[in-house]
This record gives sequence, C-alpha cells and structure tokens, in this order.
Amino acid sequence: MQKFINKLESSLKDGSFVKLTLSKPDKSHVETYGRMSADIRNVYVKPIILRNEKMYSFTYRYERRDETKNYDAQQSLEVITNLISEIFLNATLFTLTEDVTLLISKKGKTTVMTKAVKEQREQNVEHDKVKNRLINPENPWWFKLGLTTRDGKVTADMQHKFKQICKYVEIVDGVMKNVKFDGKIRIADMGAGKGYLTLALYEYLTQKCKYDIAMEGVEIRPDLVAKINEIIKESNLKDFRFVESSIDSYQLSAISCQLPIANNQQPTANSQLDILIALHACNTATDDAIIKGIESGAKLIICAPCCHKQIRQEMEKSKVVDAITRYGIFMERQAVMITDTIRALILEYFGYKTQVMEFIEMEHTPKNVLLVGRKTNEPSAEEKEAVLKEINNLKERYGIEKHYLEKVFVMNNEQ
Repeated sequence: MQKFINKLESSLKDGSFVKLTLSKPDKSHVETYGRMSADIRNVYVKPIILRNEKMYSFTYRYERRDETKNYDAQQSLEVITNLISEIFLNATLFTLTEDVTLLISKKGKTTVMTKAVKEQREQNVEHDKVKNRLINPENPWWFKLGLTTRDGKVTADMQHKFKQICKYVEIVDGVMKNVKFDGKIRIADMGAGKGYLTLALYEYLTQKCKYDIAMEGVEIRPDLVAKINEIIKESNLKDFRFVESSIDSYQLSAISCQLPIANNQQPTANSQLDILIALHACNTATDDAIIKGIESGAKLIICAPCCHKQIRQEMEKSKVVDAITRYGIFMERQAVMITDTIRALILEYFGYKTQVMEFIEMEHTPKNVLLVGRKTNEPSAEEKEAVLKEINNLKERYGIEKHYLEKVFVMNNEQ
C-alpha cells in the first residue's frame, strides 16, 4: 500500500497525475468512516484549474446521487490515503507515463501492478464539463421547484429525480419522432402532480426542439395548480398553464385546442388534441385519461398505468382461478397484465398502434410500464371483431365481467 501511496504522491508533486479511480467498497468498514454512507460505489479524482490554481475534483458516486468536492494536492493525498485505508479495496492511478493498480483482499493482502503507458496521454483540467443535457438545470423554474440551487446546480438529494426527468424526456422524444405533427402541437398532461415532468417536456420541446406547442397540466389539487401557475407566470412561459380538474371531468380549454371561445362557451371534450399524457394516474383514472385521448382524436397517447384494483376486484369476485392466480402475489401481477393488455387492445380497436415498454428501472419503482398508442388508419370491421374476440376471451378466462375502459364503447356507440 505504501508503494502505491508513494507513486500517488510523486504524481501529484511532479504534475504527471491524470486521474484516479477508487472502487469495490468494503461494506464492513464503511461505518467507521465518518459521514460516508453505506451506498457509496466509487470515487473519481481528476485535476482541474479553479480560480487559476490547480486543484483536484473528487466525485463521490452513491447509489442514487453524486457529490463533488475539491481539494489541493496535499489534501487530496490525505483524503485518498484515508479512503483506501478505510473503505475501498481497489484503486487505479493513471499518470502520464504509467497505470498503477492497487488490489486489497478482504484479509488485508495488498498487490500493486504497474503498466507502462505506450501512447501519448494528456491531462484534462476542465472544471465544468459541458454536458449534453436535454434539460437545462440553470432554468429558473427548477430552483423554484426545489431541484436546484440558485446557481443552477442539482442538489444532492434531487440527483436521482433529475436523472428520471431527463430519461422521461428522452423516451417521449423518441416516441414523438414516429408521429407527424402539423402546426401547433396541443398537449394535455393528466394528473400532472408537482409539475416536474410537465415542465421538463415543455422546456425540451420549446427550447431544444423549437416546437410550437400549447400545453396544459391537469391536476386536482388546487395548491399545486396555484404554485405551478405562479412559476409559469414568473418564468414568462407562453401557451402553458395548469388547470384544476379531475381527469374524468376535464375539458380541453382554449390554450390547448386553440379554438375561439365565443360567449364564454367552454370547449367540448372531443376538441382535437395531439398528445395526451397520463403518468401514474391511479386505478381507473388511467382509463379516464385514455378515453379523453380517444375522444379528442389524439395522435399520441402515453400512459404509465398505476394500481390496477378494478380488474383485481373483478377476478376475486368471480373466484375463477388457475395455476397462476391461486397464488396471491401472482394474482396481483396477473391483474396488472390483464388490465394493461385490455387497455392496449381497446386502443387498437380505435385505430392506435400500441407499444408497451419499460419506463423506469424496476429497482426504482414497480410501476415501470409505459403504454404508448400512436393513431394510425381506422381498422376494418374484421380487425375490430378480432380485437373484441381477444378481449372477451381474456375476460372469460379470468371471470371478468367488464373492464372499466370498455365504457368508451358505449360513449362512442360501439358494440
């Protein structure tokens, strides 16, 4: 270990230090190192120029966040020595002339391996690496929503949330590329909650993609609606607002459908909409959102379904069980799959090409299915009949009297 520390100290003194990586934390020793929590994974060190002085940037990578600290050369040597002594079993030092790897077994045996560098290597001393982010954390609304500091840095406890937001925008962008839009894109986000995802999509579509959009976030809680509308007003965001409404009673307003409203007349629910989004709308609220999308002729319907109580209750009431559903945990999962399968089939009945994909990694939430419907050509009578047969077969097999979304058939006078 001392041999490795000596090489590290020499590289810091002679300026040959390029970077250092610490990995394989020994969990049994984590508790002994002050504030270092048990979910740390790696530490990455690189030289930077900060206020015209050479410093060393330490990135502490945890399970769900990153932290960055800067030290001078002497401090860096002390911190790295402590990290190796107390937590990490592997360390790799990269210099201009060689790579030095330290391996420590759980019994304390150390091995040092040195490899000469054949190619010419350069140091990267840029402090703030420019990230190709879909979302700009320096926009003022992220601070007002509590995700960033005043100077636009994502706070430590919001790192994971910000990554989820960026991933969501990336997924929706990929889906939108398969749909042709003409003119202003009208978007309704049902059950928009605190507005993170709604604001992220608005920002991306208007600032990155330069789309002309009109967006409404639909939320039933008046305090959240008031807060987001205040942020929208202060940020001078055009053609964007939140409305206080439940999903089933929501009617498209003038900002979304861009229709003239005469004599205070309210627009109807079948006004045209381009994109309908409903993420984790609880139980049958997802179905209410899908109905709004179908009725408005939305070109794109994007749903991340939440709980699936309605079909689970139907299955339990009928007492029809098979080798799968006789186990409670499998009954729950089967109810989820049946609920979303019938939703997808009903969308196909109304002329949508459906796709089911993973939305968020399973390790973060079990609500990880994204159901996407893209409006295509109207299916033939034979195709509709085939879809209905599939729906009825599923219902009969599991003793389901009805799926909540089937009321869209009655509302559209469909058999």
